[in-house]
Amino acid sequence: MRRTRPVVSPVVLIVAAMFLLTIALPIALEATRPAVADFQPPMPVAEAMARVAAAQQAQAQERAEVARQIGVQDAAVLPIVRNMYFAPSGFHISDRSGFLSFWRSNGGLLVFGYPLSGEIVEDGRIVQYFERARFEFHPEHLGKEGQVMLSLLGNQLYGSRGFPDGQQQPGRVFFPETGNTLGGKFQQFWEKRGGLKTFGFPISEPFEEISQIDGQTRIVQYFERAKFEYFPEELGGFYHQQVNAYGLRLQGLREVQLGDLGRQALQQRGGTFNGSTRMAGAPEWSPKLFPRAIRVDLTRQLLTAYEGDVAVFRAPVATGKDGFNTPAGSFAVYAKYPMQTMAGSAGGETWNVPNIPYVQYVVGGVALHGSYWHDLWGTGVRMSHGCINLNIDDAQWLYEWADVGTTVEIHY
Repeated sequence: MRRTRPVVSPVVLIVAAMFLLTIALPIALEATRPAVADFQPPMPVAEAMARVAAAQQAQAQERAEVARQIGVQDAAVLPIVRNMYFAPSGFHISDRSGFLSFWRSNGGLLVFGYPLSGEIVEDGRIVQYFERARFEFHPEHLGKEGQVMLSLLGNQLYGSRGFPDGQQQPGRVFFPETGNTLGGKFQQFWEKRGGLKTFGFPISEPFEEISQIDGQTRIVQYFERAKFEYFPEELGGFYHQQVNAYGLRLQGLREVQLGDLGRQALQQRGGTFNGSTRMAGAPEWSPKLFPRAIRVDLTRQLLTAYEGDVAVFRAPVATGKDGFNTPAGSFAVYAKYPMQTMAGSAGGETWNVPNIPYVQYVVGGVALHGSYWHDLWGTGVRMSHGCINLNIDDAQWLYEWADVGTTVEIHY
């Protein structure tokens, strides 16, 4: 979907855009199945090409400068660096025990936060503290699932509170292992961001208490490895209206936030670690350190974001329906808008949709963006007029992570 700007035939613009992008950009923007939707790109093709080329050149220069600073001859080897420095907390994460790979591929900053210690030995095991978790190295599972596990910090810190059991009820999942239930926004977050492996079973029911994050009264729920707090204002009133009116599973990226159990556990043990300066050969962490790429599988209706060869994010999508097919090919983000109204008319349909969040255009008028009028992402139901629809939280994560120039591969 796109807002209408009747200057020249939109179909001609789309075909021209795909042809020119194919021959001009170094990332081979070749569409194997062009969209037939009547979209108007937000800028001329030549301007889009120039923006992508300039952005990609600047990103290559940034990576080359990082390589120079840490004494690496070729910036292409940066993705295999196995020790990174996190300036906000002053600690490193390495892959000696697999902690860096685990952090990157299981939620990173959103789920675990920054490191609060280096690798240390506690009770005979190598561990590392993060703001919201403690990683444990299990050498008996070296190279397998379970090499890195998360400590049961929720049990350790709050298990003695004697939370009351829950009761089986419609719309909530009951866990006999702990006698508690899970539902609503907390269930959506739990399932999407790591489930049992990351958060463990619930050990309480949702209830109100003073938030340790902002000092306000919040709905919270405790888990074996985590504490969830609910921030409804993070989704936005307009989208809450859609949830209430139609029962849609919309989510805000920071609507559920995690308590700092890692920090609390470290303080409980008397840890007072001081950060350090960056070690020689360790680059300062940033997603921009890696070649970033978004890959959209039209068959599986699944989007995966990569930093180098590591998949750092996955999200279900809903792409173009028949007659408005999302184009397959190699493209790049060329324009970004935090909010737009999209309007158009094609194929006997007319639309005018306001408040579309986190819009990133990738080819012609085809964009990645949040959708609030359905929640059929990943179901196989293709809903859009060619764009790649996401839940609002996923669209925001991608919007904050990607830049103009980020590669977008769309394939079957």
